[in-house]
Amino acid sequence: MKDGYVQRAGLFRPDDEVVAQGFVTPGLAPEVGGAAALVPDFALLQGAEAGRAVGRGRADGFRPRRPIEISDAAELPKVLLDRIAALAGLILLLPVMMMIAGLIYLRDPGPVLYGHRRIGRHGRVFRCLKFRTMVQDSDAVLARHLAASPEAAAEWAAARKLRADPRVTHLGARLRKASLDELPQLFNVLRGEMSLVGPRPIVTDEARHYGEALAAYLAVRPGVTGLWQISGRSDTSYAERVELDRAYVRGRSIALDLWILMRTVVVVLKGRGSY
Repeated sequence: MKDGYVQRAGLFRPDDEVVAQGFVTPGLAPEVGGAAALVPDFALLQGAEAGRAVGRGRADGFRPRRPIEISDAAELPKVLLDRIAALAGLILLLPVMMMIAGLIYLRDPGPVLYGHRRIGRHGRVFRCLKFRTMVQDSDAVLARHLAASPEAAAEWAAARKLRADPRVTHLGARLRKASLDELPQLFNVLRGEMSLVGPRPIVTDEARHYGEALAAYLAVRPGVTGLWQISGRSDTSYAERVELDRAYVRGRSIALDLWILMRTVVVVLKGRGSY
């Protein structure tokens, strides 16, 4: 059998156990849009009484099927440029970051950073750092809001975002508008978990929406910015986000990265598509 999926009754499942968020689930991937999806079933493990991952697979990640191979040697120039630029950025922006951290703590005492679990290159799960822009009981606030508002529930199901998000603080909204909440991701770049430019980092329950494009996403490090960020951001549909991520991997180059970085500055100054 090839290193891929096993088809059974019109469904696809990994021929290995899938490990996500430190738990193990062997599930099936449902059909998406009338065609069998080549993605693991991440049927989200929330509330599941699953044990810690054991046996085959890699803890805190998952082993992608039918991967697109981009060698470490091919990635080396980009990784070196990323780390040099991230280090320089942190040195220059440290006073701004310290000021933001102080304001967050003064407005809402508690952790100033938030580490959300995202899928990285080769399926490794890492904590993507951001300045905290939400109230501390954000999960409970979201659950209550979605239960009370069918319109919000439909918007969340379609885009995984809300235009009027009750979890976001007043200061947090301002930080998001200027994309300042993402500055701590420079630490992720230094640690080799992210790149300055790449696909938008996704959580495990988003992987099911990527279909065959998931292989492209897993081939590279997710980025602090990317084609999605300069192409409308939250004003784009989810399907468009997926295609933008796949298009970036297909056409990736240092020249493209530099162009995206320059366009990002313009988009951030205009505040386009950010909420």
